[in-house]
Amino acid sequence: MKKIGLIISTIIAALTISCEGPAGPPGPPGFDGRDGLDGLDGVNILGTVFEIEGTFDAANEYTLFYEFPTTVEVFESDLVFVYILWDQTDDAEPVDIWRLLPQTRILNQGLLQYNYDHTFFDVSIFLESDFDLSTLMPGDTDNQVFRIAIVPAEYGENSKMDPSNIDAVMRLLQVEEKDIHRIKLD
Repeated sequence: MKKIGLIISTIIAALTISCEGPAGPPGPPGFDGRDGLDGLDGVNILGTVFEIEGTFDAANEYTLFYEFPTTVEVFESDLVFVYILWDQTDDAEPVDIWRLLPQTRILNQGLLQYNYDHTFFDVSIFLESDFDLSTLMPGDTDNQVFRIAIVPAEYGENSKMDPSNIDAVMRLLQVEEKDIHRIKLD
């Protein structure tokens, strides 16, 4: 008899706990957190894209140096890709053609390579060649445009991302043209 009472009590308790009633009224609105000063609300750990423009010359030792802003946290395990604006099509609207570095050009003087290295603090984009870089034409050195994509490690590990395709990387990061930070280096 005690077993039957225990079973009935268990069934009644289970039915009572699992019942749901209508949803209650919404709670009071929360309070906004304190905003940062001058747009410095926090650190971006989701990945981002920067566009830098600069000129390679003897004064900068044919190197463009870009230090990541403090609002962007780059971990040692993150992926950093650098793309060069290689060309533009001449369709009805110009379309940019981007290439992943390193890129090598065969010139009359010899081989020229655009290359880069990075830490989790900065990126250096530099020219390497088997000839004197001072003989380069301005088209190879002046006002060169690069995009730096910072991809969190988990995106790179868990996706079938093609790093040579800047559009695919930007889609993965959910970055649109209007979101790109553009910087002109002195």
